[in-house]
Amino acid sequence: MQLDHVTLVTPDLEGTCRFFRDVVGLEGGSRPPFRVDGHWLYANGRAVIHLVDATEPARLPGGASALVAPRIDHVAFRVAPGIEWRALVERLAAHRVPYQLAEVPASAEVQLFVALAPGVVVELVTSLAAGAAA
Repeated sequence: MQLDHVTLVTPDLEGTCRFFRDVVGLEGGSRPPFRVDGHWLYANGRAVIHLVDATEPARLPGGASALVAPRIDHVAFRVAPGIEWRALVERLAAHRVPYQLAEVPASAEVQLFVALAPGVVVELVTSLAAGAAA
């Protein structure tokens, strides 16, 4: 398993994209057609930063609205398809950990999301090409 990407939610999508592209040196690249606007930024041919347009303010504990500010939405780990993926799904079941499964639009990948606590999400992603669906 390896760290796959970090997703940042921001109300300044273009400014954040320019920072990572022009200052950090990442390259813009293709992104699946998700329902929300965003950009994927690449390092060494891999999309390591996923930017997502903030569509509503972050919520503070107790339901109060925070200022709309960039935040890390989730951390994703890439899991090898096949045996490693199936073992992960079996461990989730054995520990009774609920998860949400989704296919990445226009790709051959599947995502598995686990909410560890309010506001703490981990994504595990693999290729569908090797029959990795849970």
